[in-house]
Amino acid sequence: MYRRIASGLYQTSRRKLALAQQKSVFVPETVVTTLPNGFRVATENTGGSTATIGVFIDAGSRYENEKNNGTAHFLEHMAFKGTPRRTRTGLELEVENIGAHLNAYTSRESTTYYAKCFTERLDQSVDILSDILLNSRLDSKDVKAERSVIIREMEEVAQNFQEVVFDVLHSKVFDGNPLGFTILGPIENIETINRRDLQQYIDTHYRSGRMVLAAAGGVDHDEVVRMAEKYFGKLQHGDSSSEFTPAVYQPTDVSVIY
Repeated sequence: MYRRIASGLYQTSRRKLALAQQKSVFVPETVVTTLPNGFRVATENTGGSTATIGVFIDAGSRYENEKNNGTAHFLEHMAFKGTPRRTRTGLELEVENIGAHLNAYTSRESTTYYAKCFTERLDQSVDILSDILLNSRLDSKDVKAERSVIIREMEEVAQNFQEVVFDVLHSKVFDGNPLGFTILGPIENIETINRRDLQQYIDTHYRSGRMVLAAAGGVDHDEVVRMAEKYFGKLQHGDSSSEFTPAVYQPTDVSVIY
């Protein structure tokens, strides 16, 4: 009896596996278009009534140098402080009223600004993204205020063992290469970065060949391309090749007393 049950279970599991393998798996096509100015658009239409859309920029800490390390992250903080078209409060209310979510993050490789929204609000969301990216006021009062916020953030990171370990690891195994820099930058840079430094960083790094507008969800590729042309079509040419320094991993032993 035991053998018959085991055999039956085995045959049943094989049938279920065969049926599962027969079912088609939906894998959305990734469609990519490059505008004449080098700006790229990538979409995946997975259907539905919502979408996530973001601008990915080659402007992480690995594209910085010792003097401006931390500027990409500083700019992320400044992006939501208002533009000539939108005050800080107006921006917050607009995003709330359309039921969207707006956020950003900085990594060693890139800076990303993105929005989660309803499909019918996609154009407005791209408008907002382009506005805060390309037209931030960078008011001196806001720069001063965010300087204090970032310094507090640095103090919090210093208490996070996982963050400390990875920062130390990068600084050692990529010694001599920008990939070894921290994302937040050193305290001396944070205390001296000003409006001119931020604007210069935007002029240098926020260029067409360094940016990708990526969207997934209920999106139509051609429509997203039209939005990219409308809001990013006049960006200056330029890519990240001149600032990119290939990194060589250097095995090392590190001991940290924490």
